[in-house]
Amino acid sequence: MRSAVKQIVVAWSGCEDSFSALVSVRKAWLSRLTCAREGVNWTRGTVGEAVTGKTDTRTRILDIAEAAVLEKGFEATSIEEIVAGAEISRGGFFYHFKDKNALARAMLERYIEVENALYDDLFARARELNDDPLHCMLIGLKLLAEMLEEMPTGHPGCVIASTAYQDRLFDEGVRELNRQAILGWRKRFRGMFEDIADLYEPREEVNLDALGDMVSGVVEGGLVLQRALREHNNASEQIMLFRTYLKLLFSPKHTA
Repeated sequence: MRSAVKQIVVAWSGCEDSFSALVSVRKAWLSRLTCAREGVNWTRGTVGEAVTGKTDTRTRILDIAEAAVLEKGFEATSIEEIVAGAEISRGGFFYHFKDKNALARAMLERYIEVENALYDDLFARARELNDDPLHCMLIGLKLLAEMLEEMPTGHPGCVIASTAYQDRLFDEGVRELNRQAILGWRKRFRGMFEDIADLYEPREEVNLDALGDMVSGVVEGGLVLQRALREHNNASEQIMLFRTYLKLLFSPKHTA
């Protein structure tokens, strides 16, 4: 695995704790997004070069809040601890976010953008290796599994899941943003499965919307299992099992 995905793993592996790892990876992906918008080839440089700029206060608040939320949830994360971690005043916090609901919205928006960039990069790389839609999907899933496996401290978790578990804390706008993110991933993967089904008839009748949701379900479920069981490779193993299921589902039917 090379390109931007490999460099993100390098950023992660150079960190000693989950918070530093999360911040490093987020900065690396956000740097990639910034370079993409400005027409710069981010992969030509190193992760260190991409993330050495001074972190602005808003980003620092988001980094600290995200790490805390993934560790213990929104309800248990206080503005006071975010302020202390960012070394700012309460006024400094409220300058950027009017309340925790606004903070949650900003965290979600950033998380969705970064996750979409991750999927864009993984499957673009997969298409470079094989433009057959089934093989592209299988390669992309393997790249994702390898990326998760190579994170030495494990993936910290999912902001989408954390928000869904405690949705009573947020307004309808945040809940709808969460819903639209999941629907967006359904649409992304359903489209890929439609391309596969056009060439490879499924061995069993399958709801392609549900199959698209299954990608998110396997990834997020694997992260939950990994954290609960403290088994480092659980998420990557679940992805590889899903990959095997797809190979079986779309394998040619044998005729007598």
